[in-house]
Amino acid sequence: MTTLIKYTIILASLLFGVAIQAQELKGSYSGNLEVQGTQMELIFNISSAEEGYEATLDVPAQGASGIKLDSVSLQDNRVTINSAKMRMTYSGILKGETIEGTYKQAGQEFPLNLNRTVKKQPGNTQLPSTEAELDKLAALETGDYKYSVEDYFKTPEAYSFQLSPDGKYIAYMKRRQSGERDLYLKETATQKESLLKAQGEDLIRGFYWASKDRILYLQDKGGDENYHVFGVDVDGENDKDLTPFEGVRVNIIAALKEDEEHVIVQMNRDNPQQEEPYRLNINTGEVTKLYTVEEGDAPVAGYNFDRKGNLRAITKVVDGVNTEVQYKVDGEFRRVKLAEFGDSFGISSFNPNTENPDDAYVVSNLDGDKIEIQHYDLKENKKIKTVYSNDTFDVSGITLSRKRDYEIDYFSYSGEKMVVVPVSETYKKVYARLKEEFGEKQFFTVGRTDDESQYMVRVTSDKIVGEYYLYDVEKDKITLLYTLLPHLKAKDMASMKPITFKSRDGFTLHGYITLPADYKEGQKLPLIVNPHGGPQGIRDNWGFNPEAQLFASRGYATLHVNFRVSGGYGKEFLKAGFGEIGRKAMDDVEDGVDFVIDQGWVDKDKVAIYGASHGGYAVLRGMTKTPEKYACGVDYVGVSNLNTFMSTIPPYWEKYRDMLYKIWYNPEVAEEKKIMDEISPALHVDKIKNPLFVVQGANDPRVNIDEADQIVKSLRERGVEVPYMVKYDEGHGFAKEENRLDLYKAMMGFFAEHLKDKKATPLKG
Repeated sequence: MTTLIKYTIILASLLFGVAIQAQELKGSYSGNLEVQGTQMELIFNISSAEEGYEATLDVPAQGASGIKLDSVSLQDNRVTINSAKMRMTYSGILKGETIEGTYKQAGQEFPLNLNRTVKKQPGNTQLPSTEAELDKLAALETGDYKYSVEDYFKTPEAYSFQLSPDGKYIAYMKRRQSGERDLYLKETATQKESLLKAQGEDLIRGFYWASKDRILYLQDKGGDENYHVFGVDVDGENDKDLTPFEGVRVNIIAALKEDEEHVIVQMNRDNPQQEEPYRLNINTGEVTKLYTVEEGDAPVAGYNFDRKGNLRAITKVVDGVNTEVQYKVDGEFRRVKLAEFGDSFGISSFNPNTENPDDAYVVSNLDGDKIEIQHYDLKENKKIKTVYSNDTFDVSGITLSRKRDYEIDYFSYSGEKMVVVPVSETYKKVYARLKEEFGEKQFFTVGRTDDESQYMVRVTSDKIVGEYYLYDVEKDKITLLYTLLPHLKAKDMASMKPITFKSRDGFTLHGYITLPADYKEGQKLPLIVNPHGGPQGIRDNWGFNPEAQLFASRGYATLHVNFRVSGGYGKEFLKAGFGEIGRKAMDDVEDGVDFVIDQGWVDKDKVAIYGASHGGYAVLRGMTKTPEKYACGVDYVGVSNLNTFMSTIPPYWEKYRDMLYKIWYNPEVAEEKKIMDEISPALHVDKIKNPLFVVQGANDPRVNIDEADQIVKSLRERGVEVPYMVKYDEGHGFAKEENRLDLYKAMMGFFAEHLKDKKATPLKG
């Protein structure tokens, strides 16, 4: 059997429908589908419905649960299950507690017997703290504060504004009083508001104007990150799932302004480990595959399409870690550049504003340490000129005007703050007008109509969540549309201050310190150091940070350190962190803590560490590496054991496994395996001396729940009671408002107990 058929059968199994008539069938049934020596457990959960029964499916190996299933029939004890989409039939005989049957697809048959079982939640369900225990923890925060946790973290009344291509509508997400988030439209001329799409069980993860008449939106199931693309007309009609492929991850990768019937998406439909591009009809859902990664070929990490939807270039992963950009010449893809891991060469956009069809704007650091924007001839494989660069920071942002033959409007990059550099005479006038209006606040044009007569503008700062304006160029009129979380007054918010300091081995490090608004010189505050996720290529930026503002309102300082391996500071700084996660990268975080202590801002005995994903790992690593440094810690969806982490990555990361080994460590190399064991916190829980709070999403496809369970179980076996929050409807981070509020309330109680008015009490055990 081919690999393709094998994976198709596994994915087809996600679409079973089970609804069985007799009352004794209410419950869960489990069976193993065996294909080419591999077993895939399927769990069918049957419950009563208005007419008969309904069912959902769990596939534990893929982190998928609660998948809604189709109807089935039961006659004379024979169960028949059909899926027309997958051309699949399951037929079996009901025998008390079992169904003995056969699975058929693509002309092949496989035995599949189902046995009654007890539905299992992911992870060890005996470990999480009870609601009552977490409520008791939250209640430890007893101060009288002007702003509540809800004030900082409730979903804004409206957010994520997007202007339609013709300027007739603004689309946005709007919060219900109960916390759900629905997709709305507002007519710009009449200000008439209408509900376009209500949230169901699953969140709308994002949306996009595919044309002036149709919007595409993304949803997954319970945070599993297997996104589907849905489409809906502006009148609410033709609302449909355009990619109804269970267990498949879909993303939109290219808009086609020259073809309003289609967009380009990528999905791992034919191979769970490899995304491939498709042209998707935004009305019918018809898909046309545009490129196939053949078995044995190097995996493809990216695709570049021109404005007409032609595939012009691909980026392959070569030798596991390097990237090769190939450009299509005379119908064949030819190598343009081979970049070592950590070096960059990528196509930002093709350049229609030239007679040469091979012209493009590329971002590259092959000529130096920092990423710069270059004008490049891809066919001749030759740089024409550098169009923008910066000596201190990487530069990659370039925005073109479609209306004005794709001339450059502006460059942008992240420095200590976001920087916008106007280029075209037209945009210089727009920028000058906005500068006149908004002064020293940060402002960005985040959308424009096709005719460029109207711009959507976002205004923000370290004290302003965000304000959205509409700028009518012809009328020279700037109109406020919405203020996000307007109850948070700028005068009450804390300032985020950029800092620069030296690491113990001489690197220049950058970061930010946030001190309470009422901070008085000489105060020594409790500190929460917050290492970022990623870790590679990600960085912390200046701006409104709701966590830092919440912490400041409770009397805590917050430190963000852009440690080595963070992005934006050049390739030498990035590469200096490879193979140093949990070691020199962790030293940088500690050096940042020492720096702010030396400035006199912080009480060295009241330092907490909190982070998510890699930041969660940094929490655990910090508390085992230098346990005396941290009075307490909060690990949020963090890696605890590098060995198990490497063995549970999602299939769509598989092509990046060697890169993962390069950034972290390779368990197949004895010396590196030894390092992994040394810096895996789950293997050194005896070194954790101070209180720890662990938080996890049960459906997390990136950091498996076992990472959290290991730490909690090990500490509990030492007789230590560790608060442990698990949300069974979340993935890698909490997206639902009610869950976020639970998290921050419990976290503030935890910090109040261990940072305020007393020294942290060491754990026993």
